[in-house]
Amino acid sequence: MVREYDIVILGGGTGGYVAAIRASQLGLKTAIVEKAELGGTCLHRGCIPSKALLRSAEVYRQTKEAAAFGIHTTNVRLDFEGVQKRKTAIIDQLHRGVQHLMKKGKIDVFQGFGRILGPSIFSPTAGTISVEFADGSENEILLPKNVIVATGSTPRSLPGIEFDENRILSSEGALALTELPETMTIIGGGVIGIEWASMLHDLGTKVTVLEYRNRILPTEDEQISKEMEKQLKKRGITIHTNVKVESAAADDSQVTVTAQMDGDKQVFVSDKILLSVGRSANAADIGLKNTEIQLTEQGYIATNAYYQTNESHIYAIGDVIGGMQLAHVASREGIVAVEHIAGVETEALDYSTVPACVYSYPETASVGMTEAQAKAEGYTVKSGKMSFQAVGKALVYGETEGFVKIIADEKTNDLLGVHMIGPHVTDMISEAALAKLLDATPWEIGQSIHPHPTLSEIIGEAALAVDGKQIHG
Repeated sequence: MVREYDIVILGGGTGGYVAAIRASQLGLKTAIVEKAELGGTCLHRGCIPSKALLRSAEVYRQTKEAAAFGIHTTNVRLDFEGVQKRKTAIIDQLHRGVQHLMKKGKIDVFQGFGRILGPSIFSPTAGTISVEFADGSENEILLPKNVIVATGSTPRSLPGIEFDENRILSSEGALALTELPETMTIIGGGVIGIEWASMLHDLGTKVTVLEYRNRILPTEDEQISKEMEKQLKKRGITIHTNVKVESAAADDSQVTVTAQMDGDKQVFVSDKILLSVGRSANAADIGLKNTEIQLTEQGYIATNAYYQTNESHIYAIGDVIGGMQLAHVASREGIVAVEHIAGVETEALDYSTVPACVYSYPETASVGMTEAQAKAEGYTVKSGKMSFQAVGKALVYGETEGFVKIIADEKTNDLLGVHMIGPHVTDMISEAALAKLLDATPWEIGQSIHPHPTLSEIIGEAALAVDGKQIHG
């Protein structure tokens, strides 16, 4: 039987299910095809489980440091099985919530593998979806007016170093650990690598980070990267930069990594290694060869600003198109794509207004350009910087390391970028993102009254510091 839809979405991750909900709100008959669980990588193998583990690591660390607050504890013990159970319970609750939203929106969900067919007896154009089921039952044929590809991405490995999810782990395999290794080598000092380094260290694992480029968090402002490296090293995490990993050999008890560093061969031995060197688009075997859809050199699906591919009725969003591979970005891309399909007036996403976060200890958060990027774009920049040491609430929290940096155009006073490292900055970045969206100036941010005592006071002070008018610095 052929089922007809206004939109069929391949992939039920964050981008896919949000797009489906928006389509339902607009009265479009919608279906999702998902080969695994609704919620995708973010809910089951990425954002949510990793943040649940990070929270447990934070509580464990804070409990051990409680004497600094006049609270004395004894026999503090980590129950890693309990940590994992809590993580699973959070995932299950959110998963049930997504399932409820699908029922509420009358969105049909097909749990199977979806593949795009070319022109056929079903349609003169490419875009019919064949759904294959794991139990071998007969394929379902879905006939949509429009398709949204939201198939996401998977962890990338290195040549000659393949995941076995035992000794050589991806970030997804690491989430399934049943016991903590005594030692871990993390290859890659980007967002995922640094979050895992921070978490594992707090849970008691000895961690070494190997980064190919000349600094960790290479996409962040250079001052943020340097501060993060300083603080991680201060806590006891070993970090090496300018490292070219050549091979990894695992046996029953350990993994040996061979690398070039400072012109010399170096060997790193640990119980396990975690590869965190980026993610690859899930674009293979989904039927793209049956269409006119083009791929970029990096293997991502090419789209226009409204996420249309070369096949105007087939759209693509999220990690499968590259760019900012973030769950909240995929969600907004999905909404833009659906509204474009529905003929609703919508604006293309301005990626300079998208906040990005690292949930390590310390946290980092940013929106807009780094200072180096702004200068490369030809701006004459001015900046203000304020340390958390000047903020009373940071002293109360016992976390005074870190700062907020605000970058502006010296000629126009336009806000160019905001960069933070320190306590709870992943929550505070939304104010900066709103300021960027509304094209606010640092003066306007500084004129907004920030309640005292709060951590948010640092944003107002940093904004005033752009013109040397800060009060407490």
